[in-house]
Amino acid sequence: MDWTLSYDLDEFMAAAGGFLRDDPARNTVALTVTGDMRVQSPEQRKGTLFGWWPAGGHVEGAFLWTPSYPPLLSALPERAARGLADVLAGREARLPGVSGSQAATEVFADEWKRRTGTASRVAMHQRLYRLGELEVPDPLPDGTARTANRDERPLMLRWATAFWQEVEENGPVNTAMLDARLETGRIALWEAGGQPVAMAWWSPVVAGMSRVSVVYTPPEHRRRGYGAAATTKATRSAMEEGATDVVLFTDLANPTSNAVYHRLGYRPVEDRMVLTFT
Repeated sequence: MDWTLSYDLDEFMAAAGGFLRDDPARNTVALTVTGDMRVQSPEQRKGTLFGWWPAGGHVEGAFLWTPSYPPLLSALPERAARGLADVLAGREARLPGVSGSQAATEVFADEWKRRTGTASRVAMHQRLYRLGELEVPDPLPDGTARTANRDERPLMLRWATAFWQEVEENGPVNTAMLDARLETGRIALWEAGGQPVAMAWWSPVVAGMSRVSVVYTPPEHRRRGYGAAATTKATRSAMEEGATDVVLFTDLANPTSNAVYHRLGYRPVEDRMVLTFT
């Protein structure tokens, strides 16, 4: 099989960390998730399965799977993607889907279907963007930028839940990540009329990379530039923390957000895919 599987985060990062850090933009999710796990309790990260390929020598692929979420695949050789599906099917894993680089995801799903008889559907076509030069909206909308505080957790949780529902993400809101972002002051808010009207999260810098995520504006406040303003605040904050690669994902089915991020200076890196197994 040539795959090594482990529930040990330290073992995984010792083996595959260099591979992930060699391309921090494309491996943004794996790096930010494992970075967040470093500050979580053993109970919080319990059950996450890691893997790297091949088992010995120079690592060329990796994955991680947290229960309730689809496995996340790095770029993988075709043989590795098929081998991973075979290994997980042999373990009788119950996978809700799979996500990652488009080619690896498609090959994995094809082998998973062959092994299990499970059908798949596309939940989302994504595009990974990386910041070129930040282009601040001119003019910015009325209001000011600030970071969320702990007392605003109920509102942030409601907004995050609404965001996840809109993008049809598999799995619940990651409350551990929400709490970590609040604790470290990494949720940007745009405030207008004395109330928050949009938010954007950013991740701690890992290997020079930070990812902007969970950009959300409630429906009643949309089409006023608030989301772009919150994203600008999050992007600037990530850069001030030392990020040289600031990245984010978009849903390709949403032309509005793709256009907004392009205007802010983000440029395409690669397309990705989220599949749901049915």
